Amino acid sequence: MPAANRTNMERRCLPVEYSTREEGVELYIEGYFAVFNSPYEFWPGATEIILPGAFDESVSGDVRALVNHNTDLVLGRTHAGTMTLKQDSRGLWGRITINQEDRAAMDLYARVKRGDVSQCSIGFEIESERFIELGDGKCRWEIEKISPLYEVSPCTFPAYEDTGIEARRRDLETINRRRLELWRAEMRRRLGGSNGT
Repeated sequence: MPAANRTNMERRCLPVEYSTREEGVELYIEGYFAVFNSPYEFWPGATEIILPGAFDESVSGDVRALVNHNTDLVLGRTHAGTMTLKQDSRGLWGRITINQEDRAAMDLYARVKRGDVSQCSIGFEIESERFIELGDGKCRWEIEKISPLYEVSPCTFPAYEDTGIEARRRDLETINRRRLELWRAEMRRRLGGSNGT
């Protein structure tokens, strides 16, 4: 499905732990493309974490590894066998087999090896989550299930997605509006009850 049609796709810059590896004649970029329970901050006091088990179903899908979210620069793909993804107790682990005949892939491999590219972003949809109030105006969304997972992207500058931040702001406004409506309904019920109506 073209990226332009993915209206619910979210992107996050996540704490990652990946590096390069050589094994015989093969070259790999491998490591954790997402780490569980690591906070992603939308704005001060508003965070999101991915809970263990969130990728249970999505790791078996057709996931691409892209360079900087560019769909023209595909590093690997699970259905092609050029990328492997698995979930363990720490997070989403992956291995991308580098196509040594692809100049862009080799350039990225060299940049990761030098440490010039060390961050990652993932593209996904949220199937289920929960909202937690932490007090003092702080809150957290906890993602319970990600499906589908579209991509993992080693990135030079994995920027916060303005659309994601705005969506979370709207989520919080909706939560607060519903709370206010419930409080008002409860107050009307209590006042009506005290008048014998």
